[in-house]
Amino acid sequence: MYFAGGIAVDDMGYAMSRLDTESDLFDDGNDITEAGSSNRTDEPLRKVDDEIAQLTNISSGPPGGLCQFMPGKQQLPVSPVRMLAGREGNFSGRGRFSSADCCHMLSRYLPVHGPWLVDQTTSRAYVSQFSADGSLFVAGFQGSNIRIYDVDKGWKVQKNILAKSLRWTVTDTSLSPDQRHLVYTSISPIVHIVNVGSATIESHANVTEIHEGLDFISDEYRGYSFGIFSVKFSTDGRELVAGSSDDSIYVYDLEANKLSLRIVAHTADVNTVTFADESGNLIYSGSDDNLCKVWDRRCFIAKDKPAGVLMGHLEGITFVDSRGDGRYFISNGKDQTIKLWDIRKMSSDTSCNLEFRNHEWDYRWMDYPPKARDLKHPCDQSVATYKGHSVTGAQVAVLKHHTSPVRDCSWHPYYPMLVSSSWDGDVVKWEFPATEKHPPLRTRRESGANNTIEGDS
Repeated sequence: MYFAGGIAVDDMGYAMSRLDTESDLFDDGNDITEAGSSNRTDEPLRKVDDEIAQLTNISSGPPGGLCQFMPGKQQLPVSPVRMLAGREGNFSGRGRFSSADCCHMLSRYLPVHGPWLVDQTTSRAYVSQFSADGSLFVAGFQGSNIRIYDVDKGWKVQKNILAKSLRWTVTDTSLSPDQRHLVYTSISPIVHIVNVGSATIESHANVTEIHEGLDFISDEYRGYSFGIFSVKFSTDGRELVAGSSDDSIYVYDLEANKLSLRIVAHTADVNTVTFADESGNLIYSGSDDNLCKVWDRRCFIAKDKPAGVLMGHLEGITFVDSRGDGRYFISNGKDQTIKLWDIRKMSSDTSCNLEFRNHEWDYRWMDYPPKARDLKHPCDQSVATYKGHSVTGAQVAVLKHHTSPVRDCSWHPYYPMLVSSSWDGDVVKWEFPATEKHPPLRTRRESGANNTIEGDS
């Protein structure tokens, strides 16, 4: 690694950019002196390990001065009344709540009340997710059903999709940014796209509506079959990225209606992929080879060569999600840990990737073996690791209802609402108590629920 103009550059030529100050987060107006500034031009940037912790602390509370100058008891948390009074008095100088203020307010309204039934089927629920604006909710079930619920209209079913050519189950779904189309995948190289903005509620594939099939088999591998585990729209809705059982990443150009890129990305199933930011140039992937990889479409050093690799998980990776800034993302692993990554710490060397895979347990329903629970990857590059449902504070709630593994759990993007879906066939929501009465949940089970959702403060 070398330094040019106060900016660290690693061996692969990637600039290690300075810690960005996000003005909305710094409520006290204090500037942070950064390494590499005019006062310390000859020193390297400080390590970024503490950046997320610092930003989290800054963004999770109201302005410090508010407790000091507003009347009443000087203690945290600051009451909503005091927060509103501070906003009306333009205490922050912005004339509005900052992102930190919003975070502090919402943290007081945990969705611990419920559950209230969204849907109940005899099929296992595999995937579920809110749309970006929270107005729609999508749930995919084992078999061939995908349902889209209109959240703003009492969770009425907007679209009941009977999927086409499924093998075993729906493996993933993704809504387009404009919410006009949905794609769904299965253990098949064909991704189907449905117009969910049409007036028809019952969407039976190629009976009541056309479910166009997008062929992900490249010309050089014509006749070769594989399954797709993960699919995501780009921010502009023009492309799809997919991860597959043939260890590859695929990019599909929707405007040209053809496959535009295939990367042999890993040495095992690619379980999860996502675009890193709105540019669409960076792609994150996670695989059963225990690795997270970063792919930069602007500068492939060689065919199937990633921009960098991130090691730390002891088992395969099931899901990755980007912060959207092209720097940070999180991953969920079969080792029952969640890891936070900064791609500025990625490397090109994978010789330290040790596989601790234990074939005597099933990650879907068993605890990680005690003998492996405290193992640490010798080359762990993650910024932070979260495990055992204990992150930064005491447990504040346990939500009990499901009797089978909770396969997916989704936060509403704005409201204090959580939706869980499970192999017991139930999709239920948990909310902060409102003034209106909710009908009691009609359940098939009276007792014995031992699958729970746990939350930390």
